[in-house]
Amino acid sequence: MTTNLAAQINSVLAALVLLTSFGLLVQRRIYGLLHIFAWQGVFLSISTAVVGYTAGLHHLYISAVLTLILKVFALPYILYVLIHKLKIRKEVEEVVNTPTNMLIGIALVIFSYHLTAPIRELSTLVTRSTLAVALATVMLGLLMMITRKKAVTQIIGFLALENGLFFAATSATYGMPLVVELGVALDILIAAFIFGIFFFQIRTTFDSLDLKEMEKLKEED
Repeated sequence: MTTNLAAQINSVLAALVLLTSFGLLVQRRIYGLLHIFAWQGVFLSISTAVVGYTAGLHHLYISAVLTLILKVFALPYILYVLIHKLKIRKEVEEVVNTPTNMLIGIALVIFSYHLTAPIRELSTLVTRSTLAVALATVMLGLLMMITRKKAVTQIIGFLALENGLFFAATSATYGMPLVVELGVALDILIAAFIFGIFFFQIRTTFDSLDLKEMEKLKEED
């Protein structure tokens, strides 16, 4: 595989990652969010494998497999079970309406490309063109966390943000050291279980996962 071909494939995968970020931002069905998040993991895993093959970095293959197992199968399954057990409604409640979310998201993408322009000009890496997409993915994940009312959908936003950080690490430096990646993967998996226990406790205590209802309890105090 030539460097130019690898760069083109990586750019296509980056576009798909960005597309799934917008999909997460506008999706209104909770199970639809899980499917889109899983597809984002697929594209991220393939991109990591392509970079590993092009750069001759074998540890990125392990990162790609970990991403596939953790973010395509394990985390979506854990979240699916959690949503089913909590009997969460299928419709996602938003703080900001969908058209406004889209406009803000487009503005964040433009800002990301503007911010990373000097780095792209200086970088000689195959992944230099995807750094802006990685930063935009982080910002769109943060935007999703801000504009969702349910705690579970905010967690999906947080995981999408983490995908952006991982993509940024791969784009900027060809990935983190393997020990760090294994540690992060384990931390995310443990965090998913902790979130599940935390949500069950909240639902049992307050009979709701709506953050607005929790804010009312704080105001009463």
